[in-house]
Amino acid sequence: MSELEWKWKKYGEKHLVGRKVVAVNYFRESDAKELGWYDRPILLELDDGTVVFPSKDDEGNDGGALFGVTKDEVSLTFPVL
Repeated sequence: MSELEWKWKKYGEKHLVGRKVVAVNYFRESDAKELGWYDRPILLELDDGTVVFPSKDDEGNDGGALFGVTKDEVSLTFPVL
């Protein structure tokens, strides 16, 4: 694992490991508009008040879709609105 990958892995662990999702919403239209976004992504609220959401890129240029796979190998898609 590269030093850069290790750095971001530790960052993710610090903010996500052990957290519980307590609410699921989508960005409000007004919030997306304030950011200059055309798409409204899903928003996950964690038990410590942190909110996380997907973006199209790491510069935060617009909302993005979230993908996943269940333990039973069922594909998940949480689209932008």
